[in-house]
Amino acid sequence: MREGDRDVPTEGPKSTVDLVMDRLQQQDADATGKAVILTDRQKEAIAAAKRDYAANVAEAEILFRSALMATVDPEVRQELEANHRRDLGQFVSARDKKIETARKVGESS
Repeated sequence: MREGDRDVPTEGPKSTVDLVMDRLQQQDADATGKAVILTDRQKEAIAAAKRDYAANVAEAEILFRSALMATVDPEVRQELEANHRRDLGQFVSARDKKIETARKVGESS
């Protein structure tokens, strides 16, 4: 990379939330052809949805692994795996619904 190609930040380093929000705004701009500006309240609601999702996934992983270690029966293990996949899908769905709701609240304002 040439020195002139680098962006020199004028502020401190961005937080993870800011980086994710920048990426989402770029995706929105690419999809709609215009930039979507999110309010601080929307950003916080989206970040909270992602935190809740991460916490739910972490808890489910711990419970799933614990249950797997407690059994050697292949049928029980298959059922546990199916339930775990279902739970993860529900977490994704809930997260995406919360994010979509947060985005729409700003559009109607």
